Amino acid sequence: MRRRALLALALSATALAGASTAAATLPKPKAEPSYFPPAGEWAHKTPGQLGIDAARLRDAVAYAQAHETERARDFSDQRQTFGEPLGSLPSKRAPTNGVVIYKGYVVAEFGDTHFVDPTYSVAKSMLSTVAGVALRDGRIADLDQPVAATVKDGGYDSPHNARVTWKHHLQQESEWEGSMWGKNADFVGHDAFGAGERKPRTFQDPGTFYEYNDVRINRFALSLLRVFGRPVPDVFQDEVMDPIGASHQWKWVPYTNSYVDMNGKLVASVSGGTRWGGGMWIDSWDMARFGYLWLRQGNWNGRQIVPMDYVKAALTPSAHGPDYGYLWWLNTTGKNLPGLPPTAFAALGAGSNDIVVSPEHDLVIVWRWHAGNPAEFAKRVIAALPLR
Repeated sequence: MRRRALLALALSATALAGASTAAATLPKPKAEPSYFPPAGEWAHKTPGQLGIDAARLRDAVAYAQAHETERARDFSDQRQTFGEPLGSLPSKRAPTNGVVIYKGYVVAEFGDTHFVDPTYSVAKSMLSTVAGVALRDGRIADLDQPVAATVKDGGYDSPHNARVTWKHHLQQESEWEGSMWGKNADFVGHDAFGAGERKPRTFQDPGTFYEYNDVRINRFALSLLRVFGRPVPDVFQDEVMDPIGASHQWKWVPYTNSYVDMNGKLVASVSGGTRWGGGMWIDSWDMARFGYLWLRQGNWNGRQIVPMDYVKAALTPSAHGPDYGYLWWLNTTGKNLPGLPPTAFAALGAGSNDIVVSPEHDLVIVWRWHAGNPAEFAKRVIAALPLR
């Protein structure tokens, strides 16, 4: 009796082991390929199709609609806020509006999402993307290389500026000294800088101190123009926006005085924001496509537009910044986007004009001209999503 029981147990164990081995050799179900919207369209899905709580999503959108910025509709507060303009501004802006992209599909939109408006410092994250293209194409050999090794226009001739690297610019730790288009990097003077003026201080060594500084970013933009030998907006259109199917409604507007001579031709150098007018003017849909490219780690439907290693580095905190990567705001410490995962990141522009990306939720949110932290809207959207 005992021998029969032991034999049965052994046979059972053998059968289970065989079943386990068979299961292990079965092909795993293929992950559903990501959806990429073709040019001129973007597929919508209802909350029910994606397991979203429709009532909570409606509440989230209602919250966003009820929290519009206090920024003037006619930009009449621009000079007081930022100082003497250098470029043009529209005569009016849109009310708050936005788009919610989940698993690649449009699940919510509100307001005039086709209104082309300045997006302020979201342009910095776009400059970061152009730098990624330069690295991809070998125009920048190494981000740790001094910019002076390739840019010979006098902007890096001083012993201090000669130490500035591409990475320093990308992390806003360059401490570059000088003036660009009539604005000095010291940010001293109310007429020039408005409410953003700063007290004089001693500059630190490049790479040792973080400061959010549009003059230095404008120097970075000019340096990108130098290494490409053609306008940054042309590079951005050809290498980024056209491949991701963006419209042709956006425009990167230069200052009236930001033109340089290139082989006998005047070429415009663009800015990293609209602090002094000009800047990137764009609608919410093209902003969403740009955010979706970064959600997909620089890849668009099989084409690696931005090197994956660059994307990873760009979303890694710098040594001295407030949870800041390569001109992207990060949430590693949970302070920039409270309540969102540490993997979330954002392109943030004054106004507020924001793109929030949460890879953990397969989510991109564009929210423009709003009051408060963009995480407040994002948290409410996430609460409506199915548990992952």
